[in-house]
Amino acid sequence: MRISKRVDQLAPSGIRAFFDLVLGMKDVISLGVGEPDFVTPWHVRARAIESLEQGYTSYTSNKGMIELRSGIAALLKKRHGLSYDAEEEILITVGVSEALDLAMRAILNPGEKILVPEPCYVAYGPVVELAGGVPVFLKTSLDNGFKVTPQQIDQAAGRGVRGILLGYPCNPTGTSYSKKELEAIAKVIKKHDMLVISDELYDELTYDFEHTPMATLPSMQGRVIYLNGFSKNYAMTGFRIGYACGPQDIIGAMTKIHQYTMLCASITGQMAAIEALKNSAADVQAMKKEYDRRRRYIVGALNDIGMTCHMPQGAFYAFPSIRITGESSIDFARNLLLQQKVALVPGDAFGKCCAGHVRISYASSYENLNEAIARIKKYLKKK
Repeated sequence: MRISKRVDQLAPSGIRAFFDLVLGMKDVISLGVGEPDFVTPWHVRARAIESLEQGYTSYTSNKGMIELRSGIAALLKKRHGLSYDAEEEILITVGVSEALDLAMRAILNPGEKILVPEPCYVAYGPVVELAGGVPVFLKTSLDNGFKVTPQQIDQAAGRGVRGILLGYPCNPTGTSYSKKELEAIAKVIKKHDMLVISDELYDELTYDFEHTPMATLPSMQGRVIYLNGFSKNYAMTGFRIGYACGPQDIIGAMTKIHQYTMLCASITGQMAAIEALKNSAADVQAMKKEYDRRRRYIVGALNDIGMTCHMPQGAFYAFPSIRITGESSIDFARNLLLQQKVALVPGDAFGKCCAGHVRISYASSYENLNEAIARIKKYLKKK
């Protein structure tokens, strides 16, 4: 065997495997990719260009530029009342994906467990496994809006459980949690002395109530690894800038791994992120308003054609049921693509409990969404 057993046994991404089918097809409406359809605001792009023209092409500190870390600290203080030391408690990473990987490798010993509510982002289970840990999936369902309960966490916690990986608003369901719901979860976490890896990448795209960071709850900041970034809220996916905030010992351990594997995030991306922090509040709100308009349309339209869909509270995904077709999620997605040229992601990519669902990204134009619904309706009529 030339490949390590750990990697050899790792399942490939369900999203990428499906989208191999899309390559080369014409006239496809793609509602599958989890990426904003907005272009990065011009003033952010202009700052990136300007930085290159000025010759900013060097390495930065392993931790990231202090101006960016200080800006993040100031933002979290102003918005949520969170206090992080920009020098010791914030690390700039190559997207939140790297931050997630670093967090797992920094805290896990071989065989230790991480609780993972499901449906979940496709990388959650694999990053735990690659760090030598064991993901323990907590299954949720449409019946309760795909929310994990304190009771589930309490029952699953115990010997060998290091913490919980909680992403909210959630990819793929759009599910999020109110402050009251998070307080109930935090109570159980403290009871079992667990860590929380809190992926809050879509925090600005919360529609029905104010987003509450887990770290803001009483006695929680010291046990939370707070992950966020610029990809979704600021439409900066290609810049690959994420960050982690947390206790000094954990951020220090993550930085140690980061300096040997990635060294630092791109200086161009970091300078663009500094500009986004300073001057993109209006851009973020404009994008959020448009996503909200699409959210209400797509959920209403899906329910009207018989595909039961709960109202997502954040992000830019809908997660409807396709059980009325009698098909598996994979068959439905494949047939819809081949017959009507609409690309969705089979729910199975996000966990075993997701069979019977598909993920629809409404990070696409209103016109595309309208045409996609017409094509899906035509497919359902044939069924």
